[in-house]
Amino acid sequence: MNVLILNGPNLNLLGKREPDIYGHETLADIENAIRHRAFDKGVGTDFLQTNHEGVMLDRIHEARGRFDAIVINPAAWSHTSVALLDALKAFEGQVVEVHLSNIHTREAFRHHSYVSARAEAVIAGMGSFGYLAAIDFLAR
Repeated sequence: MNVLILNGPNLNLLGKREPDIYGHETLADIENAIRHRAFDKGVGTDFLQTNHEGVMLDRIHEARGRFDAIVINPAAWSHTSVALLDALKAFEGQVVEVHLSNIHTREAFRHHSYVSARAEAVIAGMGSFGYLAAIDFLAR
C-alpha cells in the first residue's frame, strides 16, 4: 500500500503557530513519526505541504493510479474548497481526513468540512496521533 500524506495551508508553521491549539511538534516531527509507523506496517508514504490550493489539486490529480490512499489535513481549505472536494472525488482510493484540533469545538465556520463528504474516515482533536491512527486504519 502506498499513501500520500497531504497538508494544507499554514501547517508548515506547526510548532510556532498557536501551539496551544496545534501543539509544539513541527511538521517534520509529524512526518518522521508517520514514516516510522508506516514502515512498521509495510506502507509506503510520500508527503506534500503547500500553501497553494492549485498545487494541492495538481498533486491529488497526479495521485490517481499511483497511490492507494490519501491522508489529508486540508486545514482552512476544509471549510472553503469545493475544488478540493471535487479533486478528491476523482481519486479512486481511500481518503482519510485529519485535523490536529477538534474543529467541532472551535469557531462555528470550522464545524463544516467539504472534504468530509469524500472521506472514509475523519479524525479530529487527537493532535499528531491522528495521522498515526490514519495509517493504522488504512493498513488494517
